[in-house]
Amino acid sequence: MRRLEGRIAVVTGAASGIGLATSRRFAAEGATVVTVDLTDTADIATEIGGDAVIADIADEAAVADLYAGVKSRHGRVDVAFHNAGISPPDDDSILETGIDAWERVLRVNTTSVYLGCKYALPIMLEQGRGSIINTASFVALMGAATSQIAYTASKGGVLAMSRELGVQFARQGVRVNALCPGPVATPLLMELFAKDPERAARRLVHVPVGRFAQPEEIAAAVAFLASDDASFITASQFVVDGGITGAYVTPL
Repeated sequence: MRRLEGRIAVVTGAASGIGLATSRRFAAEGATVVTVDLTDTADIATEIGGDAVIADIADEAAVADLYAGVKSRHGRVDVAFHNAGISPPDDDSILETGIDAWERVLRVNTTSVYLGCKYALPIMLEQGRGSIINTASFVALMGAATSQIAYTASKGGVLAMSRELGVQFARQGVRVNALCPGPVATPLLMELFAKDPERAARRLVHVPVGRFAQPEEIAAAVAFLASDDASFITASQFVVDGGITGAYVTPL
């Protein structure tokens, strides 16, 4: 399908995982993709015919420059996928997590989304259309005894902010949705679980489909939300979690 033909899409956290898979999916759907990360994504941008920006998305000046640059080079911003995030090992139970870890996670995971929306929205409002997708998480919808308190709080903030923006700007042609993925088999997660198989098993038992998602499966959901096929969807919590949030007892 070529549902994003001729559109300009910005993807943050594009170097790996969901961001990389989505950059490729957007390009396959016809979009020109601006890949954004702290590391250089020039090889990815060349592969998909887009362009790369190195930026700290938690820095306001950098985000302002990012969107001004995209507008200057491409004339518009049709899709913004604010996906970059962190989940560091020092984010644990509230009894163990220090204020430095708390503030670092909130800044990268939530403040960066605030900044992305703040600078993407004026461009989209001027155009009279646009789709913003912000990566929240299924952990924004349910509790876990294996807490990562800052991460959980940060994703709850993304969910609430996205819902409010989706309502606020709905009649001006801009849709804003929160993507809520379940656990995804990214290199980072697989490395973590390879070191601690018991930790992986404790989580996997709660997934009705019996496996973690592939990044490409999440990218497919993002592409749908970015496209006109989702033209009546805004202010939503778009859950792609293999049934986790709907489960009480899972299959054997």
